[in-house]
Amino acid sequence: MSKNTDLTECSDFSLVLGGPLYRLWRRMGLAGDDLQLIRRRIVVLVPLAWVPLLLLSIAEGHLTDGSVKLPFLQDVAVHVRLLLALPMFILAEPFVHRRMRPIVGQFLSRGLIPDAARAKFDAAIASAMRLRDSVVVEVLLIAFVYVVGVVLIGRRPVVASWYAVPMDGKLQLSLAGWWLGCVSMPLFQFLLLRWYFRLFIWARFLWQVSRIDLRFVPTHPDQCGGLGFLSWAANAFAPLLLTQGVVLTGIMANRIFYAGAKFAEFKLELIGLVAAAVFAILGPLLVFSPKLAAAKRVGLREYGVLAQSYVRQFDHKWLRGGAPAEEPLIGSADIQSLADMGNSFAVVNGMKLAPFGMQTVLLLVVATLLPVSSLLLTMIPLEELLMRLVKVVF
Repeated sequence: MSKNTDLTECSDFSLVLGGPLYRLWRRMGLAGDDLQLIRRRIVVLVPLAWVPLLLLSIAEGHLTDGSVKLPFLQDVAVHVRLLLALPMFILAEPFVHRRMRPIVGQFLSRGLIPDAARAKFDAAIASAMRLRDSVVVEVLLIAFVYVVGVVLIGRRPVVASWYAVPMDGKLQLSLAGWWLGCVSMPLFQFLLLRWYFRLFIWARFLWQVSRIDLRFVPTHPDQCGGLGFLSWAANAFAPLLLTQGVVLTGIMANRIFYAGAKFAEFKLELIGLVAAAVFAILGPLLVFSPKLAAAKRVGLREYGVLAQSYVRQFDHKWLRGGAPAEEPLIGSADIQSLADMGNSFAVVNGMKLAPFGMQTVLLLVVATLLPVSSLLLTMIPLEELLMRLVKVVF
């Protein structure tokens, strides 16, 4: 099998280009071969989730009605979930697809997979694609959403709102509330869980590949033995973390605007979200850390021996009289070779134990917290915030 054929087969690896929902979209004309027709999916799913809530709230008189504590138009959390986060889940699919597709082929094009382990590598790809396409898994996700999600939505509400109105001295779900619990929230929750299931598939695939005796090169300039390309995958999932931040922003906004909460009270939630979200993306890459550490130890030992041999010969030649009298020091390539040897050893010595750097971590943290930063205006007036930014910049 040729190298080009190998890379073509790996290019078919996609976490999002498959599954029962994807096939349903294809039959309905809502997706193309490479997840085109994004607008169609958004135009169908977003109105399905949000417009009935609007119409039913109007019909029931809870659009802006002050008789309930939380009218429909003031429920920031719901609008953020259905009008922002839901489309973002859809928009993230082609982004992740295009960024992730070439990554798996890098294992082969960089020679990391030994020929003897090629069958095991192919089996890991095939297993991941079977899991992605599993009908059983998506049915279980739907069942989980309805068993857990609807039960939570259907619990007796504690605040009169557009989806829970006083009836016979008790709060009962309104018609809009039933649509929220049976259609809108299950749709949102299913797409969210589906994304995290895709992360599970990716993590499982990386774990299987980490069981292979990979051929690391300790002197690779990426200082990850050649695995530095895996940070591209982490960057590809940044839109998912941005969406998570949007959802949390909606929840926080509701509590700040209508429950009297303060931004500073959400420190633990913010720390927890950032830690969990970043670990969900970068944690799977840590499965390579033990082997990277082993490769670094071997590299330091082998390049240490090589460097020792070279510097001894250099010392003997140029400092102990071993160089021929007619060979000039000026212009000799030995000096440059000595510098190259030192640089190679420094690269091995600086080899990282994880295939990502602080820049990747910061990108994911910023992506998660960026939406939340809009709520800083609840703490600091816009004019004062701008003045502080001007002082920092200038």
